[in-house]
Amino acid sequence: MLIGCFLIFFINQPLQAQDLETYLQMASENNPKVKASYAEFEAAMQRAPQVATLPDPTLTMSAFGRMIETRLGAQEARFNLMQMFPWFGTLRAKEDAANLMAEASFQNYLDLRNQVFFDVKQVYAELYALEKTIQLKKENFSILDSYRELALSRFRSGSSPMVNVVKVDIQRDAAMIEIELLEEKRKPLETRFNLMLRREKGEAIVLQDSILPENALAFNETDENFDGHPRLTGLEKQKEAYEMQDIIAQKEGNPMVGLGIDYSIISKRTDANPDMNGRDAIMPMVSVTLPIFRKKINAARKEAQLMGESILEQQEAQRNELQNEYEAALYELNSARKLLDLYDRQIASSGQANKLLISGYSNSITDFDEVLQMNQDVLMYQTQRIEALKNGLIAQAKLDYLMVR
Repeated sequence: MLIGCFLIFFINQPLQAQDLETYLQMASENNPKVKASYAEFEAAMQRAPQVATLPDPTLTMSAFGRMIETRLGAQEARFNLMQMFPWFGTLRAKEDAANLMAEASFQNYLDLRNQVFFDVKQVYAELYALEKTIQLKKENFSILDSYRELALSRFRSGSSPMVNVVKVDIQRDAAMIEIELLEEKRKPLETRFNLMLRREKGEAIVLQDSILPENALAFNETDENFDGHPRLTGLEKQKEAYEMQDIIAQKEGNPMVGLGIDYSIISKRTDANPDMNGRDAIMPMVSVTLPIFRKKINAARKEAQLMGESILEQQEAQRNELQNEYEAALYELNSARKLLDLYDRQIASSGQANKLLISGYSNSITDFDEVLQMNQDVLMYQTQRIEALKNGLIAQAKLDYLMVR
């Protein structure tokens, strides 16, 4: 009974609107693309310990089927242990290169996460605009009901033809279909939004009006600077990594030094007893590689240098792309500001004109078609205003992504 009471209590509670920051946090923690990118970064972090360690030592063991006689006795078995050491600084250079590539992978993760944030903001804005449009259409439907009652009352009094009632009915039917279509449009948007958050596609999304205030369209136009953008920062880390690869190739062109020991097991002689009879032989060893084949070294250096040049070109291309996106988003934002001001003035003026026309129709001065047309004009301006607000919010979200705000 107690559990049932709790369930009834929670079911009866109204859904609480979640602010946009909460949804963004959910996306950063749950979005599969973001999680996959972060896993790639963590995998890249495991590269440095692999390349910064010495090569495995080599142990060679040999046993003789037929004894090899020496002055001190027969040689029964032989063990050889050798450890190779790369040229000074090679391992550190490899570790630095791996860490730089890991940093580039982290920047890719940041960029992907920011892109997901932009997508979440975009869909949120579209849902907001859709809800406002549906609300506006329903309010207009109520207005059309009042117009129908007015036309019907005038018809009954003999001061207006029945055709005016029919005209209102035509607009009411069209308004009803528009509302139904808008309601159906909500589902794919909610599915997309929930999947980005890795939630059930049918889970409710509660919007908060205050999260998208009309005065939110604020962006200070400053000298655009994309140096801190993850796209460019990631490419810079890659360029530094390839510069380190060039250094690694130079160092690998130097000899590798190996230190080891050779241990032989000697059995005692039975036919004589020389000094140190049967004593095992221990011999220190030094090995040096001879990197005389320079073609692969030169090719490795050339590869690193060409990749560095490629990164420079990619940086310029990315900077141009960011600049183009910035200019387009800034244009959309400024357009939204101007259109919002325009639609505010048009809505205010049209509202006044609409009241005058209704008053005139009530006094048999104004034609009913003018009343219907002005109402449609007011609705059009209100709808366009919501669309302009949505476009401005999306443009602002794009600028936030580009300027890493």
